[in-house]
Amino acid sequence: MKLIPRDTMLNFDDFVEQFFNPGQPRSESRSGFFSPRVDVHERKDSYEISAEMPGIRKEDLDVTLENGVLTLEAEVHEQSQEEGDEEHRVLRQERRYGKFTRSFNLGEDIKEEDIDATFKDGVLTLTIPKAEPKKPVSHRIQIH
Repeated sequence: MKLIPRDTMLNFDDFVEQFFNPGQPRSESRSGFFSPRVDVHERKDSYEISAEMPGIRKEDLDVTLENGVLTLEAEVHEQSQEEGDEEHRVLRQERRYGKFTRSFNLGEDIKEEDIDATFKDGVLTLTIPKAEPKKPVSHRIQIH
């Protein structure tokens, strides 16, 4: 299993943005996209990915597997102030709004059809069973 994110590992634009705006978290300053924080554990018979999804409802979460790539996606919408509320003014905003996205290349050593997902208290947990290791096949090649 190759749980290296498919996102660029070193993004020069993020590096420059972080240098000039050190208080702003990386990869969140542009375009409203950010990646959820994840923990990845390997167990004897499976892998487990736990992803923080604060402010996300289960109905707004999308988990897909396509060509061995597992993708987690959701979108958090900012709560808008009511029309005509001139007394409302944001003084500080640290909560993140926009699209969550995170992808992993699972490789070939997993049972894709048996992946299990649970969502509780803003944490998505995926249990990804390992496939039985394929034994090398050896046979004699006849020479003509």
